[in-house]
Amino acid sequence: MSFEGRLLLRGDAAYEAARVEGVFNARRPDRHPQAILQAASAADVQAGVRLARERDWGVSVRSGGHSWAAWSLRDDVLMLDLGALRQMEYDEHTGIVTAGPATKGGQELAPYLTERGRAFPVGHCPSVGIGGFLLQGGQGWNSRAKGWACESVVAVDVVTAGGELVRADATQNSDLYWAARGAGPGFPGVVTTFHLQTYPLPAAMWHDTWTFRLEDGPALIGWLHDLLPTLDRRVEPVIAATRLGRSDTELLLHTTCMADSDDEARALMAPLAEGPLADRALARATGPTSLAEESIAQAAQNPEGHRYAVDCAWSDASGVDLAPLLMDIWSSLDTEHSFSIWYGWAPSRPLPDLAFSVEANVYVATYLIHSDPADDEHYRDLVHALTAAVAANGGVGVYLGDTDFTRRHDRFLSDDHYARLEQIRADRDPDGVFASYLTSTPEGLNRHA
Repeated sequence: MSFEGRLLLRGDAAYEAARVEGVFNARRPDRHPQAILQAASAADVQAGVRLARERDWGVSVRSGGHSWAAWSLRDDVLMLDLGALRQMEYDEHTGIVTAGPATKGGQELAPYLTERGRAFPVGHCPSVGIGGFLLQGGQGWNSRAKGWACESVVAVDVVTAGGELVRADATQNSDLYWAARGAGPGFPGVVTTFHLQTYPLPAAMWHDTWTFRLEDGPALIGWLHDLLPTLDRRVEPVIAATRLGRSDTELLLHTTCMADSDDEARALMAPLAEGPLADRALARATGPTSLAEESIAQAAQNPEGHRYAVDCAWSDASGVDLAPLLMDIWSSLDTEHSFSIWYGWAPSRPLPDLAFSVEANVYVATYLIHSDPADDEHYRDLVHALTAAVAANGGVGVYLGDTDFTRRHDRFLSDDHYARLEQIRADRDPDGVFASYLTSTPEGLNRHA
């Protein structure tokens, strides 16, 4: 069987580099595919799936490699590395852009669209590939206003378990289209192209960034929990507890807003300057910004070549109840790059009919970032224990993008949607060709902690 790309078998000289070089998290697991296909086209993906079936291998998929748990690294599989599938094409008549799954949202798709006066809610970390990002939901820039990025997926081209290439949208193969918007690594196919609805590029983007002492956390959380439901959806507030460039942990209230003019952006963010903590701020910076500028800051906070232990929780807890749990997390940050976020998401809204189905008023995610392999288990234990406390007190589930089921389980889809997805998987992949969720206890999947 021939390929446009390159097939590497375990034991080949280039195998080990291909196994790990695409994994963002330097904490790489000891799991070894039988072979790696560096696919150059959708035809390669089709041939790869057929080869795997012939040799009785499973199939795993890597798009951008940003999965903290390295979902793509599995034993006894053919790993399809889609890193070369980064084509982009924009249709000015429909406003739809087609893009390959390894296209980097912030570094490639966003600049490409900006040149054409268009926008899409790409991920916050600029080097994230859109494949895993969109399959798991897509929490990105301007998501409070535009919704989950997967809501703007209008079609996907999918290689099925039988090696066929099909189009899935609202009118054909609609079961796959439904699953492609939220199933994450449990999707029963390989997406080779995404068709995305784009939007007019906002005329203005502003930020308003306040710096507070760590001890101001409870007051800051309480105020923002009251303020959040009243803010225009174009206003996106995030509290980031960070030590980057600091001797101690400080809190950044970093708010962005995309609007039709500078004046409108300033007006929409005005309530943030009227809070009770203004006179306690260590610093404030506000003014125009851009996705390119924001991407630089995000890349600095998410450095390559480091080891990550990550966990998250959606929470409907009150500010009073959530504050001490967050203070426990924020007080534990002890490395330069480690950080934790409170991301305001309220008020809730009805979701369209797609697999993605778990969210709450506030999103909490913590990234413990270090360099020494000897510290791996310490930081994994710590992040999961601290996050479990949030999950047990007003938590409603997790977001697939920041979770690792090898240590802690929680719900990521509603019960009805999980059952529907399992039926789709049974219908589309009855032989279990595609590797699913990476978990230590399969019976614990999608069970609320």
